[in-house]
Amino acid sequence: MRILPLGRAATVATMSLLAFGGVAVLAAAPAYALADSKVTVVHGIPGQPVDVYVNGEKTIPNFQPGKVAGPLSLPAGSYDIALTKPGDPVGDALLTVEDAAVPGDANVSLVAHLNEGGKPVLTPFANDTSKLAAGEARLIVRHTAAAPAVDIRAGGKPVFEGVTNGKEGKTDLAAGSVSADVVLAGTDTRVLGPTDLNLAEGTATIVYAVGSADDKTLDIVSQSIKGLHSAPGGVPSGNGGRADGNGTLPWYGVGVAGILLAVFGLTRLVTARR
Repeated sequence: MRILPLGRAATVATMSLLAFGGVAVLAAAPAYALADSKVTVVHGIPGQPVDVYVNGEKTIPNFQPGKVAGPLSLPAGSYDIALTKPGDPVGDALLTVEDAAVPGDANVSLVAHLNEGGKPVLTPFANDTSKLAAGEARLIVRHTAAAPAVDIRAGGKPVFEGVTNGKEGKTDLAAGSVSADVVLAGTDTRVLGPTDLNLAEGTATIVYAVGSADDKTLDIVSQSIKGLHSAPGGVPSGNGGRADGNGTLPWYGVGVAGILLAVFGLTRLVTARR
């Protein structure tokens, strides 16, 4: 298996909060009305664990590929974030984000993954936490693997077609169990699955295709967001891990959430020196 580290050539997706669909309206809200942001971080780069530093302190050691951290409540603020190979000093960071500003009142997943060309990137996704009708669930599939365009099928029928790296497909459907797989766009050539998904009522299930087709490291990582019932309920949050088990991290996940800060505001990204 060819390991692709988060090295000097790493490309990082950076965008302002206004880039997230449906979130721009928050900019007009008074500051006192903004709650902490809900943050989930997904590690989808095969073969490269990292230590996460926040303001010079090692916050999460040995964050492993295929794991999900969160949901995390992150207050507005400004932070310095560094990612290193496990055990390396912060001065030898693979990636550094300085003076990153985070606003409040958002629900975002940040995915460390490979782009179509196989280079490590960070891609933010705004999570749809709108309420669901009674008896319904939400299915979101995100293409975050080094692979060409794909079709995502449920029960053998295409649900999302021609999905490319960094993009997603989304639909609300009847709650229940569904068998899903991923095929090359326009073909029956399966590249992932089938995987049985339990789409619980009032939840959003997010499925990430991660890894590399060429290196035969394709895998599925899942995340769920609960509390989306139409009737009054809990505050939307989430948990997740691999499709065959949960991979949540406890309270120290506040640090890994710092990676999210790279996508908010106009942050300055500094690639690591060797």
